[in-house]
Amino acid sequence: MMRTGIRLGVDVGSVRIGVARSDPSGLLATPVETVRRGRGDLDRLAAIAAEYEAVEIVVGLPTSLSGREGQAAGVAREFAARIASRLAPVPVRLFDERLTTVTAQQGLRASGVRARDQRGVVDQAAAVVLLQAALDNERATGRPPGVAAGPPAGSPAGSQAGPSAGSSGARPGESPGVRPGEERPSGGTGR
Repeated sequence: MMRTGIRLGVDVGSVRIGVARSDPSGLLATPVETVRRGRGDLDRLAAIAAEYEAVEIVVGLPTSLSGREGQAAGVAREFAARIASRLAPVPVRLFDERLTTVTAQQGLRASGVRARDQRGVVDQAAAVVLLQAALDNERATGRPPGVAAGPPAGSPAGSQAGPSAGSSGARPGESPGVRPGEERPSGGTGR
């Protein structure tokens, strides 16, 4: 059975963060806003989470087409851990975001938005694609999407965290061995 409550989707880029939200039943993702990366970004995300009374945050985990994690995935893991520390006890999950930006750009182009006009909304559109995929994944599997993001490495809670998603053998968009309602901590990246 699908959990209820508003979820936020967060697409973390190097310059901007796209934010989307679900409806309370968890069926449909819609854009919220684009947050500039840097000073105050966590404050703004916390305010958005409070405004919508979010029950969960889904952060995109960028991977290559083969499923390998690169530098951007480390940045996303670290950012997710910071969000998790800031918004506790609201759960934060990492979900495979392969091709979300490409899909968002194609959708915007198909709707008549020129490439140069996409900059302000492509991050929100990518967050919508990410969150919708996570919602669809949960509906299909009956399990929370992705893997739980833990506190930053080196924090008191982070030093006692369990195995990271990368060491579980699971692909980022899967939740093997995690039953509905359970959380699997992530060890973070240590950056």
